[in-house]
Amino acid sequence: MKKYHGAFIKNEREVACLREANRMVANILDAVGDMVAPGLPTMRLEELARDMCADYKVTPAFLGYCGYPFALCCSVNEQVVHGFPSSRLLKEGDIVSADMGVVFEGFVGDAARTFPVGKVSDEIHKLMQVTEESLYVGIEQARAGNDVYDIGAAVQDYVEAAGFNVVRRFVGHGVGAKMHEKPEVPNFRPGMRGLTLQNGMVIAIEPMVTVGTYEVDILDDQWTAVTRDGLWAAHFEHSVAITPHGPQILSISDRGLNRHTIEG
Repeated sequence: MKKYHGAFIKNEREVACLREANRMVANILDAVGDMVAPGLPTMRLEELARDMCADYKVTPAFLGYCGYPFALCCSVNEQVVHGFPSSRLLKEGDIVSADMGVVFEGFVGDAARTFPVGKVSDEIHKLMQVTEESLYVGIEQARAGNDVYDIGAAVQDYVEAAGFNVVRRFVGHGVGAKMHEKPEVPNFRPGMRGLTLQNGMVIAIEPMVTVGTYEVDILDDQWTAVTRDGLWAAHFEHSVAITPHGPQILSISDRGLNRHTIEG
């Protein structure tokens, strides 16, 4: 891997490894979504994720990372990110955000989705829809010559036009041999320009969108981030390669990409 201002430029073999790692992550998230239902303890989603990692013979990327004790981040309702799987039972109308990573041949896959538990309210349905759509709006800007600023500005403008807010405390990031590499990829318009994107970079874009305030607090477990006003949040993430043909989403499951296909 070559470096560009601290960010790693991947070669074809490295991108192929990242694509395979992300395919596994996307398959795990498909299975998580299939399992989500009222009355399910979120720990069952953790067990599923670990079982699938064992089947794939890969390591969960999050387990033990900076002391995080689970393979899956499982955040319910007002929990934004880094929630712990537990005996908590999902209820009709809840939402649950699942963030998953694996390590395959030394490279990390990283993606996240928010799932409805049964039927959700119209407001929460719109929250999920806008959050996912804002991810693809950001991905459209993930092109060589653009700045990471362009991604954040596009996401923020889209989200705020729909009446929601973007969390500022957490950002996307480069992904490769390490889960968090340069550059940081904000989901909002930062105060200054950032790094210019180059072909061969791989970045994780992950807007976290709230119904109310974008301010968050961290619970006593030192991990779970919750909205300060207790209103709900959604989270979607893809790992994306910057290529001469435009952005390529790597975190596509065997079922394929359920929403948009990003063209060059």
